[in-house]
Amino acid sequence: MQNQSPLPVRVHVFVSGLVQGVGYRYSTRNQAKYFCLGGWVRNLPDGRVEAVFEGSKKAVEGIISWCHRGPTGATVSELVLEYEDPEGERTFEIRRYKE
Repeated sequence: MQNQSPLPVRVHVFVSGLVQGVGYRYSTRNQAKYFCLGGWVRNLPDGRVEAVFEGSKKAVEGIISWCHRGPTGATVSELVLEYEDPEGERTFEIRRYKE
């Protein structure tokens, strides 16, 4: 039997609620590194946080579960998920919103 690595999963996440000014992006970066995920996170001008996570299905499910709670001080009211084709993200970064 061959040892095959599982196919990566990519999810685009939009987090609403009290999620800016509470360390959500930095905590997300730390959690993504803990789960060995690639991708990025940024604040949006409308008060939401946007993130992309890519990695194993189990790791992506773990970070999604964490995103429902967020860091201490955050209040998440809604999480919108959009699954996409993997793009090979290997590192995780905090980005700035650019129009």
